[in-house]
Amino acid sequence: MSNPHRIARITLDERTVIRRSADIEHERRVAIYDLLEANSFQPVGDFCGPYHILMGMEENRLAFDIRDEDDMHLTRVLLPLTPFRRIIRDYFTVCESYFQAIKSASPSKIEAIDMGRRGLHNDGSDLLRERLNGKVVVDNETARRLFTLVCILQIRS
Repeated sequence: MSNPHRIARITLDERTVIRRSADIEHERRVAIYDLLEANSFQPVGDFCGPYHILMGMEENRLAFDIRDEDDMHLTRVLLPLTPFRRIIRDYFTVCESYFQAIKSASPSKIEAIDMGRRGLHNDGSDLLRERLNGKVVVDNETARRLFTLVCILQIRS
């Protein structure tokens, strides 16, 4: 029997998305693929998974609509985005530099930028785990993939 404390399906509410570059679209696909391949996700309460997560933005908050495999609503988690703003902004800036660097920069410069990118990504995933505390238990790798998707949902233009 497979682990019931996992995400089996994830759907992003992308009504607010205006455009995405090929690089960002690739990051979205990889994050979802990796997330579905291996994750640990357990809402606090008497819930039985695996889960279908509808993830989106609602009035400046991150919304996780948690459903069972039959798409029946189980619970909803809303997180204010204010604590994430600086990390997301910095992460976007470093990612832009990284995507430009991989086209023409030296390997050492690319590696240095990528180290900064990974550090910010770790900070964002740690903050996400902290904010989910008491609501949903996730492991580090699941938080990393979810943080990538949070960032992607923030792209407006």
